[in-house]
Amino acid sequence: MKTIYLAGGCFWGCQKYFDLMDGVIETEVGYANGPTANPTYEQVKRHAGHAETVRVVYDPDRLPLPELLRRYFGVIDPTAVNRQGEDYGIQYRTGIYYTDGADAPVVTEALKELAKQYGRPLAVENKPLENFYSAEEYHQKYLEKHPDGYCHIHFD
Repeated sequence: MKTIYLAGGCFWGCQKYFDLMDGVIETEVGYANGPTANPTYEQVKRHAGHAETVRVVYDPDRLPLPELLRRYFGVIDPTAVNRQGEDYGIQYRTGIYYTDGADAPVVTEALKELAKQYGRPLAVENKPLENFYSAEEYHQKYLEKHPDGYCHIHFD
């Protein structure tokens, strides 16, 4: 099993999206790559500097990282700075945060290929994971608990 951390705007929809993928073993929502330890949602939504992020544990034999990234790119606007859908703020930035250095060139190549589709720079961060703090329990699997909750990803 491998783990990657993906920030794609509001983490509720991103978590549900990844949970629906064959090859994804486990997900958890949280706050990544921010300046303070153990932030609360209240702090994060006041622009504390963390990104709403999904920890994705996956089986690379069933879902190789390039395919996982291709699917991730399909539900984000990779050119949007600090926003996705109707959500605005630094916590809604996009980013790919890895813990395995071997993933760095895979991510770089995927972003290079994605950039060919756009006439402007990409806003997706590509960097090692600095930190990740689990979000409060009420955020975990939020759209399973609240099927009519807001999401910038459409599941039709």
